[in-house]
Amino acid sequence: MTVSRPWRGVLVATALPLTAELAVDHEKFAEHCAWLCEQGCDGVVPNGSLGEYQVLTPEERAKVVETAVSAIGGSRVMPGVSAYGSAEARRWAEQARDAGCHAVMLLPPNAYRADERAVLAHFEEVARAGLPVVAYNNPIDTKVDLVPELLAKLHAEGYIQAVKEFSGDPRRAWRLAELAPELDLLIGADDVLLELAVAGAKGWVAGYPNALPAASVELYHAAVDGDLDTATRLYRQLHPLLRWDSKVEFVQAIKLSMDIVGRYGGPCRPPRVPLLPEQEAVVRTATEEAVAAGLA
Repeated sequence: MTVSRPWRGVLVATALPLTAELAVDHEKFAEHCAWLCEQGCDGVVPNGSLGEYQVLTPEERAKVVETAVSAIGGSRVMPGVSAYGSAEARRWAEQARDAGCHAVMLLPPNAYRADERAVLAHFEEVARAGLPVVAYNNPIDTKVDLVPELLAKLHAEGYIQAVKEFSGDPRRAWRLAELAPELDLLIGADDVLLELAVAGAKGWVAGYPNALPAASVELYHAAVDGDLDTATRLYRQLHPLLRWDSKVEFVQAIKLSMDIVGRYGGPCRPPRVPLLPEQEAVVRTATEEAVAAGLA
């Protein structure tokens, strides 16, 4: 029997359009999800950090998932379900399940520096919702590191089926393939795409395709298919933007690039603040160069 793996391919961690009054614009969000798929992306990941889930009300967060499912279908929507408590994260996984989603993405506990037992218990609880879980390893922000040995344990217990790897260390891909060869590795940081694709990644939970989807999809497929001439050329052209995905100001940068290419990026909710003028200039120049090169 073929197992569905809806996290494979290019899944865009969607930016969330907000009005000038900082209300969620669900109509624009639905249009954005549909446009990304029209441009060749395989699905979306709403309610991640790029989607500013931490500053949404519960009602807004639920409606974001429902809006995405209505726009492109549940099989193409993999929401982030992270929360401080395991019970709350499980409820978000159940909400995603009931909305028609086929998988969810989950950070480890991040209200404190959780130990291995707490991490295992957390993923076990959320897996009880009945949907496949993609772990999200982001030790930079959460201070909890899902090292390959721990990921292998989570997979062996049946709690996770894939991992979005954001440590920035491509060496981990090779160790993970040895310890858990059936666990799908997903590229989690835009600026190590080529390195992790060569190491066997099965998907990309991506940021910059919000602004440049077609070129990003071409880059991903060239990389995973072994067309290194094409992949290296595109990677070199896009890397001045891709590296912003690993910076503190990644949401603001990606939304600015969206505005520049003619999409709607718009503002962010506090505590995020606008880019500094010198930061904006760097992002603007790199985006305009990408446009001039025919990448948008």
